[in-house]
Amino acid sequence: VQLQASGGGLVQAGGSLRLSCAASGRTFSSYSMAWFRQAPGKERELVASINWSGGSTYYADSVKGRFTISRVNEKNTVYLQMNSLKPEDTAVYYCAARSAYGISYLRDEYAYWGQGTQVTVSS
Repeated sequence: VQLQASGGGLVQAGGSLRLSCAASGRTFSSYSMAWFRQAPGKERELVASINWSGGSTYYADSVKGRFTISRVNEKNTVYLQMNSLKPEDTAVYYCAARSAYGISYLRDEYAYWGQGTQVTVSS
């Protein structure tokens, strides 16, 4: 599967952005999906993940209550709605796919990655 992330940009603290990740192929619904982010000088970290149906989700503590991951299998797309953005959310955001139905918290279990989209939050 090939992934194309979009929707990043520059926003003021407290603002919102919605990231999208479009996937190629006909078997999108057989993949669990996730959003990771990587800030300069830091390791890539899991932000949120979602199972194949959208019925189960996971969020990092740092974004819980502010970010929402969702997917529309008919459109081969996963979204990350980001509200109440903070300067510490500044990073390159990557979508990732795992060829399994359930959620995983482990970066190494995601075999497919998009190219990343920059999110910059100004104070």
